[in-house]
Amino acid sequence: MHDAELLTTTQMRAADHLAMAAGVPGLTLMRRAGQAVAEVAQRGLGAGSAIGVLCGPGNNGGDGYVAAARLRGSGFKVRLFTLAPPRPGSDAAEAAKLWDGAVENAETFQPEAFDLVIDALLGAGLTRDVDGAAAGLIARLNDAATPVLAVDLPSGVDGDTGAVRGVAVKARGCVTFFRAKPGHYLYPGRERAGLVEVADIGIAVDVLNKIRPMTFANQPGLWRGFAGSRAATAHKYDHGHALVIAGGREGAGAARLAARAALRIGAGLVTLAMPPEAFAVYAARGPDALMLRAMTSLADMLHDRRRNSVLIGPAYGVGPDTRAAVLQLMATSRALVLDADALGSFAGEAALLGDAARSRASPCILTPHEGEFARLMAGRLDATLDKLSRARQAAQLLHAIVVLKGADTVIAAPDGRAAINHNAPPWLATAGSGDVLAGMITGLLAQGLPAFEAACAAVYLHGAAGVAAGRGLIADDLPEALARVLAATGGM
Repeated sequence: MHDAELLTTTQMRAADHLAMAAGVPGLTLMRRAGQAVAEVAQRGLGAGSAIGVLCGPGNNGGDGYVAAARLRGSGFKVRLFTLAPPRPGSDAAEAAKLWDGAVENAETFQPEAFDLVIDALLGAGLTRDVDGAAAGLIARLNDAATPVLAVDLPSGVDGDTGAVRGVAVKARGCVTFFRAKPGHYLYPGRERAGLVEVADIGIAVDVLNKIRPMTFANQPGLWRGFAGSRAATAHKYDHGHALVIAGGREGAGAARLAARAALRIGAGLVTLAMPPEAFAVYAARGPDALMLRAMTSLADMLHDRRRNSVLIGPAYGVGPDTRAAVLQLMATSRALVLDADALGSFAGEAALLGDAARSRASPCILTPHEGEFARLMAGRLDATLDKLSRARQAAQLLHAIVVLKGADTVIAAPDGRAAINHNAPPWLATAGSGDVLAGMITGLLAQGLPAFEAACAAVYLHGAAGVAAGRGLIADDLPEALARVLAATGGM
């Protein structure tokens, strides 16, 4: 799982201090960081290209001084600009001695004069909004067409939340060190950061054992080890039996999408249960591997103990009947996924849902988009919090895994773990896409994956399926793309 960890700005400072306590001088770390920036900066630039380096007074600026010196030594035309000198006696002040060229006032900086600009103005741990001369400088830089490479994070982006603090640099790429930060993956910071490269500057991996990060970039290393291999002699029931509770005729498409996704992700069987009056509509959609059942009562559908994971919500209908069905399911031992109308039926009643989940031994996963989340958690959370904090707090209040969907989907667990997804293409924003994701999670739960890992795996594979299906996809394409995705990623 190494390299998946994301460090807050406080945790990154702790990593630096632990490295220094282990005998690596701070100036050595700074020199390595500056060298890494210089190596990335010169890619694609012709000999003698003009590079402007903007340095602030802190450690971020110290990295910039080192990079400027290295690039000048490699034959590039480098000019260095600053709004303020490094603090006397700091590592940045020592790094500045490596630069033997002119130090120009940043207020005279003209970005159009350069083939590349290196942004080393501000660090990731901003405590207030950018204003004054720095804000004006960033605005001029953003107005220009000159590509920008940011040191650590674009100046003005909060490293912990991805928020823009007043104004922020729009970078084509970033070079960060040891581990990335949440702000690299959360919007709008992700949009400002561009391509993020993580450089090894000699901090030992074992410092993570002391820092104990709880936030991760969602990637296969988080969940692949939890998916057991399939024995050649295995029976279909060895791979779980997922149950999708469908609504009436009008919602047939949503429930079928979810059920098909549960099959494609590997559930041994999937039963799609609907009211008797809707059975003909579901059956008319053509033969496939789904098991169709007319449902006279939810209790009857739960009689078969082999149905070990249940999804309710896609086009099921919002109202007291849905709320009652959810609470009935909460009282069972089944792994449970609540989506769409199942969440809408608890608008403003998060406490009721949380109380029902509190005593469950079996997993419960909620998959709201931002609108559903706001309605569900109304009055329970500060809506101005960043997305990562909101998802974490909701998971703790609801005693459930929360998959807060979006371009930067956050998967949060009640124990504080959280993962930020980063592989979803924009064309996944289409009708039915969320139903497919809910079905995928249900199918993985049926196979016995732990809840957090099942949610992370489904979100990642959902994004990969969107990439594989390509532009112009409709939600129906996503389950069919899963076979290609599973083959390409080495399966579960």
